[in-house]
Amino acid sequence: MSEINKAIMDAAERRMRLGGFGGFSFREIAVDVGIKSSSVHYHFPTKENLAAAVIRRYTDNVEAVISERLEGDPDVVRAWIGAFRGTLFSEARMCPATVLGAAALDLPSEVAAEVKRYFNMCLRKLAGAGLSDSEAAQFLSTLTGALVIANALGDRTAYDRATRELLSQREARVAN
Repeated sequence: MSEINKAIMDAAERRMRLGGFGGFSFREIAVDVGIKSSSVHYHFPTKENLAAAVIRRYTDNVEAVISERLEGDPDVVRAWIGAFRGTLFSEARMCPATVLGAAALDLPSEVAAEVKRYFNMCLRKLAGAGLSDSEAAQFLSTLTGALVIANALGDRTAYDRATRELLSQREARVAN
């Protein structure tokens, strides 16, 4: 990936985390990167192409982060809670796939497919780590919801309150 492609995708991801699919334009991305709008179109012919590429890259990065966390701590619950907490405490504070997922029914098909790929990857990784399909869906729903609530309230501790019980339940099961 060229440096310009990366810079364009980084700028689009920052804006998508804040405003979803409608939260950016090629003109704004061009200003962020310091290039002409036509250059953004050269690298990504459509907004849909750009958004899909951003979510595809994000999905691949999250999958790698989760795999790395699980190597250091095989407890799937702790690993995922920590990864999502890392997002909350990052500069960006929000998962772009979660932002887009809330509006998935209104997304262009190319973008919706990548958002679906993200959530399917999460569910597959959770199930692969030992959670049942329903446990994986419930757990992922709690994590994404806790992230949304913490951001909406401007209260990062809301995430910890929402996930604390999950950790307690997991630790109790492991102890027994």
